[in-house]
Amino acid sequence: MAVPDHPQAGDPVFDLHVGGKMAIRSTVGLTGPDDLSLAYTPGVARVCEAIAADPELTRYYTWVPNTVAVVTDGTAVLGLGDIGPAAAMPVMEGKAVLFKEFGGVDALPICLDTTDTEEIIETVCRLAPSFGGINLEDISAPRCFEIEDRLKERLDMPVFHDDQHGTAVVALAALENALRLTGRDPGTTRVVVSGAGAAGVAVTRILLEAGISDIAVLDRRGVLHSGRSDLTRVKQALARDTADVTGRRGGLADVMAGADAYLGVSGGTVLEEVVASMADEAIVFGMANPNPEVHPEVAHRYARVVATGRSDFPNQINNVLAFPGIFRGAIDARATAITEGMKLAAAGALADLVGEDLREDYVIPSPFDPRVAPAVADAVTEAARRDGVARD
Repeated sequence: MAVPDHPQAGDPVFDLHVGGKMAIRSTVGLTGPDDLSLAYTPGVARVCEAIAADPELTRYYTWVPNTVAVVTDGTAVLGLGDIGPAAAMPVMEGKAVLFKEFGGVDALPICLDTTDTEEIIETVCRLAPSFGGINLEDISAPRCFEIEDRLKERLDMPVFHDDQHGTAVVALAALENALRLTGRDPGTTRVVVSGAGAAGVAVTRILLEAGISDIAVLDRRGVLHSGRSDLTRVKQALARDTADVTGRRGGLADVMAGADAYLGVSGGTVLEEVVASMADEAIVFGMANPNPEVHPEVAHRYARVVATGRSDFPNQINNVLAFPGIFRGAIDARATAITEGMKLAAAGALADLVGEDLREDYVIPSPFDPRVAPAVADAVTEAARRDGVARD
């Protein structure tokens, strides 16, 4: 397809995106009438009739089982916020490319022109027969929680909100290695999670599952606890499992004093004196992008292990380490869902890849480490079988 000169010609970012970043490619040749009769009419009718008689045959004769829908409404795109479905498409295309490049999973970007929870759920359910899994992306909280929960109830396939669970899996993997490096026990480690949106909730939940119980979660008004009257249903549940157990209260400065680890998924800036109040050999993950909550130069003055969401610093907490392998493993197992056990297995596989090379600037593998996706996929497939959601 001929592409005309574009308004930002000469800018390498825009030049790369000209015409989009993906296309559909045929996997069969069409060199003459015989090929056409097999790929389309009349031959295709026999395949359609066979699938109509036994829908399970889609796994052999269509691309459906290996294809994921990347679905957004454009309300929480990167750090840009609510920019709408059209402006979200470059990110969704990028996500689809990463699925293919790192996990061998075909993915289609779908940007919905609605922010209504019911309409999103109904639309995805109606599209579901065309896909083997649903990756929800960049949908704002708190709607994202209900959308994912209800789709998981209605669909017999993997449903995964990557902003929540991809971030959580990679953060846990990095934290497990950081704890090992600093000689800490998960059961006695004090963690501060700054941010109670999609990522903050999921990060806290997976830390609790991993045996880290002393967690203070904060939103803009301070620590989540049941004494607050402004909490959503999701935040209320999180408060009961965190500050209500530990009794921690107050603002960021109150809970950072003596804390072992800080995980930022909120944006904003943490004052240097607050970082300085943490425990010796602290762990600081400033995961907001592009501006970490604690700049690495500041963090390194007080912390032994520092991670960010950026690729230009060591220890990048990058979701691409998780979602391609998670879906690859779920698809290979023909899983009906993605369980907590599968997420924990993915985190464990990532952490294990670091192995004896563990050091302050290497607590998580590189996204370009060719071992990542296969290791995550194998761990997820095994966990799916243990958890009873595998059909293979």
